[in-house]
Amino acid sequence: MVGTQPVNRKKAFNMLFFLEFWERFGFYGLQAVLAGFFVKSLGMEDAESFVVFGAFSAMVYGYVSIGGFLGDKVLGTQRTITLGAAVLMIGYFMMGMAGTNKDMVFLALGAIACGNGIFKANPSSLLSKLYEGAEEELDSAFTMYYMAVNIGSFVSMLLVPIIGAQYGLDLGFMICAMGLVLAIGGFVSFRHLVRGIDSPAGAEKLSMPKLLATIAGVVAMTFISSWLLSHLSVAHWLLLIIGILVYGVFIKMIFQSSGATRSHMIAAMILIVEAIVFFTLYNQMPTSLNFFAIKNVEHSIMGINIPDAQVFQTLNPFWIMLASPVLAFLYSRFGSQGKDLSMPAKFALGMLLTAGSFLVVGFSANFASEAGIVSAWWLVGSYFLSSIGELLISGLGLSMISKLVPQKLIGFLMGAWFLTTAISSIIGGWVASLTAVPKDVTDPVLTLGVYSDVFTQIGMVTLGVTLVMALTVPLLNRLINKQDDAEAEVEAEAEAVLEK
Repeated sequence: MVGTQPVNRKKAFNMLFFLEFWERFGFYGLQAVLAGFFVKSLGMEDAESFVVFGAFSAMVYGYVSIGGFLGDKVLGTQRTITLGAAVLMIGYFMMGMAGTNKDMVFLALGAIACGNGIFKANPSSLLSKLYEGAEEELDSAFTMYYMAVNIGSFVSMLLVPIIGAQYGLDLGFMICAMGLVLAIGGFVSFRHLVRGIDSPAGAEKLSMPKLLATIAGVVAMTFISSWLLSHLSVAHWLLLIIGILVYGVFIKMIFQSSGATRSHMIAAMILIVEAIVFFTLYNQMPTSLNFFAIKNVEHSIMGINIPDAQVFQTLNPFWIMLASPVLAFLYSRFGSQGKDLSMPAKFALGMLLTAGSFLVVGFSANFASEAGIVSAWWLVGSYFLSSIGELLISGLGLSMISKLVPQKLIGFLMGAWFLTTAISSIIGGWVASLTAVPKDVTDPVLTLGVYSDVFTQIGMVTLGVTLVMALTVPLLNRLINKQDDAEAEVEAEAEAVLEK
C-alpha cells in the first residue's frame, strides 16, 4: 500500500462497489446475448458459436495478467482501472455500430477483450489493499463486492435481451457502453476516497512515454485479438503459451519462496486448478444452458410470460444477490467464533452444489411434456444450486489469493486467478459443443434427449471431482495454516496473554 488508509473505509468500498457494478453491467449485458447473436445475426451454427464465444471469453480473462502487471509495475492500479474502463467503453460503442459486419464485430470484441484484461484485476487488487490490517473482514468484503458484480449483471442481463428483442441489439450494446460511461464518471469523481491506496507504480508521477507505449500496445492487441477470433486454432495455442508462462512464473515463485509462504502458495495453486473445473461448468450458462432454455424450457413462470428465453440467465445473479448478504453474515459470524469452514472445504462444497445443478437439469427430462418442454422451475432450482456453488468458489477466489500470496505479487497473481477462467472458457466451449444440434433440427423432443444426456454426464463427472476435492481438504488446511517459527511463537505468546 502507498500512503495512508482513507478515513472512511466504508465509503471507499461503496465507490468500488459502484465501479464494479457498472463495469459488469456492460460486460454481462453483452455476454447474455452474444452466443445467440452469433447464430441469429452472423449465421453461425450452434457449435461454432460456442467455440467462438469460448475463444472470446478466454481472451477476456487471459489478458488479465497483463492488466495486473500494468497496475503493479507500469501505470499504477488506479490509472490502469481508468484506462481499462475507457477501452471497454470504446469497444461497446463499436459493437453498437457494427451491425452484422463480422469484421467490425470481431474488432469490437477485440477491444472489449483488451479493455477487460486491463481493467479486471485492478479493482480487486485495490480492494485487497483497502483491507490490509483487517484480513478477518476479507471474506465478507469480497462476498459483498461479488454482489456488485451480480447486481450489475442481473440488471443488464434482464434489460439488454428484452431491449434487443424489441428494438434491436444495436441499442442493447449502446446501453452496455453507457454503463462504462457511468463507471468512469463515478471512479474519476470519487477517486479521492482511495487516495494513497495504490501500487508503488501508482505513487510515482505519470510517465507519458509509458502511457503512450501502453496505449499503442492496446491498439495493436485489439487488432491481433480480432484476427485471432477468425483463426481459433492460433488463439488456442496462444492461450496455451500464456498459460504456461503465467503458471510457470507462479511455480518459479513457489520454488523461490520458503517456509509458510511456500506452503500458502502451493495451496493457492491447487485451489486454482480446482477452480478451472468449476469455471468450465460456469461457462455453460451463456452457452449450452442458455440454448437449452431457448429450445426446451417453458417461456413463462408463475403466469408471467418471458419475452426472451435468454433472460433466464438472470437467475444466476438473482440468487447471488439474495445469498451474498447471508453468506457474508455467516462468514463474519462464524469467523469471529473460529468456526468458519476452511477455504478448501468451501471449494469442495461449492463443487458438490454445482454437480447437483447439472443433475437437476438432466433429471428434468423425465418430467417433460409430450412436446419436449420442461417447466422453468427446474431451471430455477438448477441455477440456485450453481449460484451458491459459485459464491463458495468464484466469490471467494479473490479473497483466497489475497490471503495466501505476498502483497507485492497480488496484481500478477490476481491475473493468474482470472486465467483459470480463460482456460475454462476454451474447455467450456468444447463441452458446450457436445449439446450442439444442426440448425434444421428444431423439434424440442429431439433436442431434449441431447441436453439431458450431456448434462447428466457432466453432473456425474463433477461428483467424482468433488470426492477428490473433499479428500484433499485436510492436506490443504495444513498447508494454509502453516506458520514460520517466529510467527508461531508470537501467536503462542498472544494466546498465553489472552488466557491470563
